Amino acid sequence: MSNLTLIEPTKQFQEQYIEMIEEWKVAEEKMVPFVLRYDYENFDSMVNELIKLRDTPPYDEQKVNSSTFWLIQDMSRVVGAVNVRHRLNKYLAEIGGHIGYGIRPSERRKGYAVEILKQVLLKARELGISEALVTCDKDNIGSAKTILKNGGVLDSEAIVNGIEIQRYWISTVNKV
Repeated sequence: MSNLTLIEPTKQFQEQYIEMIEEWKVAEEKMVPFVLRYDYENFDSMVNELIKLRDTPPYDEQKVNSSTFWLIQDMSRVVGAVNVRHRLNKYLAEIGGHIGYGIRPSERRKGYAVEILKQVLLKARELGISEALVTCDKDNIGSAKTILKNGGVLDSEAIVNGIEIQRYWISTVNKV
């Protein structure tokens, strides 16, 4: 597999990022993690919003701080994005979890999801998260396999807003 690195969003990869988002739009899929849905027309503003999401204390209990990273292949191509929430609130403990990740449609089924989750678990540990909650729709077999390959342990299943959700816990301790 090519050299894969997690980086914080930067103007350096603006063109590649927009290309990835446009690919998702053509595929007509919901973009995950949620930060991919931010308006990128003013790219600098979008990056500043991501920094604010990471650093500015939330103004209410509905919000939590989170850090966003892009998975870069050979320091030239954005292949995916991941967001790690610094803590859970009631909603995230039920459905969203600590980590949301996505791989651009043309790069799926190549092991990138396993790698992005592996790398962000190290970031989660740096944030003081010893066990990360990761959720997925029950019918998303690929995501469930990705979570299991990273040490995920199925905790529970539930129906939330009419969708069957699986909740997995992954230890961030002893990750290399």
